[in-house]
Amino acid sequence: MKTNDEIAISQKKLKCLLQYDPVTGIFTWRESKGTAKKGDVAGTVSGQGYVNIKLDGHLYKAHRLAWLWEYGAMPDGPLDHINGKRSDNKLSNLRLATLSENQHNQGMRADNKSGVKGVSWDSKNKYWRAQIKTNGRLIHIGSFSDLNEARMEMEKVRERLHGNYASHGERQATPKHRRTYP
Repeated sequence: MKTNDEIAISQKKLKCLLQYDPVTGIFTWRESKGTAKKGDVAGTVSGQGYVNIKLDGHLYKAHRLAWLWEYGAMPDGPLDHINGKRSDNKLSNLRLATLSENQHNQGMRADNKSGVKGVSWDSKNKYWRAQIKTNGRLIHIGSFSDLNEARMEMEKVRERLHGNYASHGERQATPKHRRTYP
Protein backbone atom coordinates (compact mmCIF):
# COMPACT_ATOMS: atom_id res chain seq x y z
CA MET A 1 0.00 0.00 0.00
CA LYS A 2 1.26 3.44 -0.93
CA THR A 3 1.80 6.11 1.72
CA ASN A 4 -0.17 9.15 0.65
CA ASP A 5 0.12 12.42 2.57
CA GLU A 6 -1.88 14.13 -0.19
CA ILE A 7 -5.02 12.40 1.14
CA ALA A 8 -5.99 15.01 3.68
CA ILE A 9 -6.66 14.06 7.25
CA SER A 10 -7.49 16.85 9.64
CA GLN A 11 -5.94 17.31 13.04
CA LYS A 12 -9.42 16.98 14.52
CA LYS A 13 -10.04 13.61 12.81
CA LEU A 14 -6.55 12.39 13.79
CA LYS A 15 -7.16 13.28 17.43
CA CYS A 16 -10.48 11.41 17.36
CA LEU A 17 -8.77 8.23 16.15
CA LEU A 18 -5.42 8.27 17.93
CA GLN A 19 -3.64 9.49 21.05
CA TYR A 20 -0.05 10.74 20.62
CA ASP A 21 2.57 11.02 23.33
CA PRO A 22 5.15 13.61 22.18
CA VAL A 23 7.64 12.41 24.82
CA THR A 24 7.70 8.77 23.64
CA GLY A 25 6.63 9.42 20.05
CA ILE A 26 4.08 6.61 20.21
CA PHE A 27 0.55 6.68 18.86
CA THR A 28 -2.16 4.54 20.48
CA TRP A 29 -5.73 3.80 19.44
CA ARG A 30 -8.47 5.76 21.22
CA GLU A 31 -11.11 3.11 20.46
CA SER A 32 -11.16 -0.58 19.57
CA LYS A 33 -11.52 -1.10 15.83
CA GLY A 34 -11.03 -4.37 13.93
CA THR A 35 -8.10 -6.22 15.47
CA ALA A 36 -6.79 -3.08 17.20
CA LYS A 37 -7.89 -2.63 20.80
CA LYS A 38 -8.24 0.66 22.66
CA GLY A 39 -4.79 1.60 24.02
CA ASP A 40 -2.86 -0.62 21.57
CA VAL A 41 0.16 0.89 19.85
CA ALA A 42 -0.83 2.04 16.36
CA GLY A 43 1.22 1.27 13.27
CA THR A 44 3.93 -1.04 12.06
CA VAL A 45 7.54 -0.46 11.10
CA SER A 46 8.16 -0.67 7.37
CA GLY A 47 11.19 -2.25 5.73
CA GLN A 48 12.64 1.25 5.47
CA GLY A 49 12.32 1.75 9.23
CA TYR A 50 9.43 4.23 9.29
CA VAL A 51 6.32 3.69 11.41
CA ASN A 52 3.28 3.57 9.12
CA ILE A 53 -0.28 3.94 10.39
CA LYS A 54 -3.37 3.07 8.37
CA LEU A 55 -6.30 5.46 8.90
CA ASP A 56 -9.54 5.25 6.95
CA GLY A 57 -7.89 3.07 4.30
CA HIS A 58 -4.89 5.37 3.77
CA LEU A 59 -1.33 4.80 4.97
CA TYR A 60 0.49 7.64 6.72
CA LYS A 61 4.00 7.97 8.10
CA ALA A 62 3.76 8.44 11.87
CA HIS A 63 6.34 11.25 12.00
CA ARG A 64 4.18 13.32 9.65
CA LEU A 65 1.10 12.55 11.73
CA ALA A 66 3.01 13.64 14.85
CA TRP A 67 3.65 16.99 13.18
CA LEU A 68 -0.02 17.30 12.22
CA TRP A 69 -1.06 16.35 15.76
CA GLU A 70 1.13 19.01 17.33
CA TYR A 71 1.06 21.86 14.79
CA GLY A 72 -2.28 21.43 12.98
CA ALA A 73 -0.95 20.83 9.46
CA MET A 74 1.18 18.33 7.59
CA PRO A 75 4.69 19.68 7.00
CA ASP A 76 5.22 21.19 3.54
CA GLY A 77 8.48 19.34 2.98
CA PRO A 78 10.61 16.62 4.54
CA LEU A 79 10.86 16.01 8.27
CA ASP A 80 14.24 14.97 9.60
CA HIS A 81 14.69 12.46 12.42
CA ILE A 82 17.51 14.20 14.28
CA ASN A 83 18.97 10.98 15.75
CA GLY A 84 18.56 9.15 12.43
CA LYS A 85 16.20 6.52 13.85
CA ARG A 86 13.21 6.53 11.52
CA SER A 87 10.95 4.83 14.07
CA ASP A 88 11.72 7.40 16.80
CA ASN A 89 8.84 9.85 16.45
CA LYS A 90 9.34 11.87 19.64
CA LEU A 91 8.47 15.47 18.87
CA SER A 92 11.92 16.55 20.11
CA ASN A 93 13.48 14.25 17.47
CA LEU A 94 11.64 15.81 14.52
CA ARG A 95 12.58 18.96 12.63
CA LEU A 96 11.71 20.55 9.32
CA ALA A 97 14.41 20.13 6.71
CA THR A 98 15.07 20.62 3.06
CA LEU A 99 15.63 17.45 1.03
CA SER A 100 19.34 18.26 0.99
CA GLU A 101 19.51 18.77 4.78
CA ASN A 102 17.62 15.53 5.32
CA GLN A 103 20.14 13.68 3.14
CA HIS A 104 23.07 15.23 5.03
CA ASN A 105 21.75 13.57 8.20
CA GLN A 106 21.75 10.07 6.71
CA GLY A 107 23.80 7.37 8.36
CA MET A 108 26.55 5.39 6.75
CA ARG A 109 25.63 3.33 3.71
CA ALA A 110 25.22 -0.38 4.31
CA ASP A 111 27.79 -1.16 1.60
CA ASN A 112 30.50 1.07 3.13
CA LYS A 113 33.71 -0.95 3.55
CA SER A 114 36.01 1.62 5.18
CA GLY A 115 33.84 2.23 8.25
CA VAL A 116 34.09 5.98 7.58
CA LYS A 117 31.26 7.82 5.84
CA GLY A 118 32.49 9.34 2.58
CA VAL A 119 35.81 7.47 2.53
CA SER A 120 36.69 4.63 0.17
CA TRP A 121 39.84 2.72 -0.73
CA ASP A 122 41.33 3.45 -4.15
CA SER A 123 42.97 0.10 -4.92
CA LYS A 124 44.62 1.35 -8.12
CA ASN A 125 46.43 4.27 -6.45
CA LYS A 126 46.61 2.69 -2.96
CA TYR A 127 45.12 5.51 -0.90
CA TRP A 128 41.93 6.46 0.97
CA ARG A 129 39.75 8.78 -1.10
CA ALA A 130 37.57 11.23 0.83
CA GLN A 131 34.56 12.76 -0.94
CA ILE A 132 31.44 14.58 0.14
CA LYS A 133 28.27 15.56 -1.64
CA THR A 134 26.74 18.95 -0.96
CA ASN A 135 24.27 21.05 -2.95
CA GLY A 136 24.15 18.30 -5.57
CA ARG A 137 27.92 18.42 -6.19
CA LEU A 138 30.48 15.74 -5.36
CA ILE A 139 33.56 17.37 -3.85
CA HIS A 140 36.92 15.61 -3.58
CA ILE A 141 38.30 16.33 -0.09
CA GLY A 142 41.61 14.60 -0.44
CA SER A 143 43.67 11.43 -0.72
CA PHE A 144 45.11 9.96 2.47
CA SER A 145 47.52 7.20 3.34
CA ASP A 146 46.02 6.98 6.83
CA LEU A 147 42.32 6.15 7.36
CA ASN A 148 42.17 8.10 10.62
CA GLU A 149 43.44 11.26 8.87
CA ALA A 150 40.73 10.83 6.24
CA ARG A 151 38.12 10.41 9.00
CA MET A 152 39.20 13.56 10.84
CA GLU A 153 39.27 15.65 7.66
CA MET A 154 35.84 14.37 6.58
CA GLU A 155 34.34 15.22 9.96
CA LYS A 156 35.74 18.78 9.83
CA VAL A 157 34.46 19.35 6.31
CA ARG A 158 31.08 17.75 7.06
CA GLU A 159 30.60 19.97 10.13
CA ARG A 160 31.49 23.07 8.11
CA LEU A 161 29.28 22.23 5.11
CA HIS A 162 26.32 20.50 6.76
CA GLY A 163 26.21 22.22 10.17
CA ASN A 164 23.45 20.91 12.47
CA TYR A 165 22.49 18.30 9.87
CA ALA A 166 25.95 16.72 9.72
CA SER A 167 26.01 12.98 10.36
CA HIS A 168 29.30 11.16 10.59
CA GLY A 169 27.65 7.81 9.97
CA GLU A 170 27.82 6.40 13.49
CA ARG A 171 24.40 4.83 13.05
CA GLN A 172 23.99 1.40 11.57
CA ALA A 173 21.57 0.70 8.75
CA THR A 174 17.98 0.01 9.83
CA PRO A 175 17.39 -3.74 10.18
CA LYS A 176 15.00 -5.09 7.58
CA HIS A 177 11.62 -6.54 8.46
CA ARG A 178 11.58 -5.09 11.97
CA ARG A 179 7.96 -4.96 13.09
CA THR A 180 8.05 -3.54 16.61
CA TYR A 181 9.16 -0.17 17.89
CA PRO A 182 10.55 2.12 19.31
